[in-house]
Amino acid sequence: MSQKTTLDDLRREIDEIDQALHDLLLRRTEVVLRIAGHKQPGQPALRPAREAAIIRALVGRHQGAFPVQALVRIWREMMGALTQVQAPLAVAVVAPEDQRTPLWDLARDHYGSATPMLATNTPVAAVRAVSEGNATVAVVPWPNEQDADPWWRFLFSEDAKTPRIIARLPFLRGVSPSEGDALVLAAVPLEATGDDHTLLGIELNQDMSRGRLKDCLEAAGLPATQIRTHFMPGNTGSVHLVEVEDHIPADDARLHALAQKLGEALVRLLPVGVYATPLTLRP
Repeated sequence: MSQKTTLDDLRREIDEIDQALHDLLLRRTEVVLRIAGHKQPGQPALRPAREAAIIRALVGRHQGAFPVQALVRIWREMMGALTQVQAPLAVAVVAPEDQRTPLWDLARDHYGSATPMLATNTPVAAVRAVSEGNATVAVVPWPNEQDADPWWRFLFSEDAKTPRIIARLPFLRGVSPSEGDALVLAAVPLEATGDDHTLLGIELNQDMSRGRLKDCLEAAGLPATQIRTHFMPGNTGSVHLVEVEDHIPADDARLHALAQKLGEALVRLLPVGVYATPLTLRP
């Protein structure tokens, strides 16, 4: 006849599980170090597309009583720490000292409690911190239509050192009604996950209306989900940040078609970012 399981038995089982989890964490660290050893010098440790794919797979297979938001938080903490095992990681966040914005918490939740954080007063300062090598990534607010001098126009460069938009935060949405909305920038290659949004930078030598630009985008097979527009002083032209669904690489035929539609008005057209479509927590 089997004996009844006691509370002490269950606690011993939890201790065994904790030790097994710790052993797996140590094993994962060893594998990450081996991966780092296979990389070429200068190859970035940061892989936002890979991280998004891991989180999607975890959320997709998750079941039981353990809260999915806690699961994501644990893995984000682990991935932030293991990124630092491979290479330095520091985050510049738009968070003036007199008003800690939700962006600070978003950045901390995404990159982990052990990751150094640098507060900046403006998005441009955060982007500059990445360009100058003082930070690995920048966390900035989603572009505001009322910005007098939008930070995103400084991404309109083909220089390899120019930061690109690589993620949108929070990646798991619906956890809090005041969770904020942010973009992450870094000077790393843009990779696809299979469910992405691309941000295009378009510079024109004229003040083209948003409606006309939208028509050109749709005709080229690039229907916009959002457009931000900034008219340059003195009627010298306009710059546009356009969000489209899908991963659009620089050599995509649709960009060539768009360039033809815009004609002589076009000064510059390039992808300035790609982010994995965030997940939404269902009630």
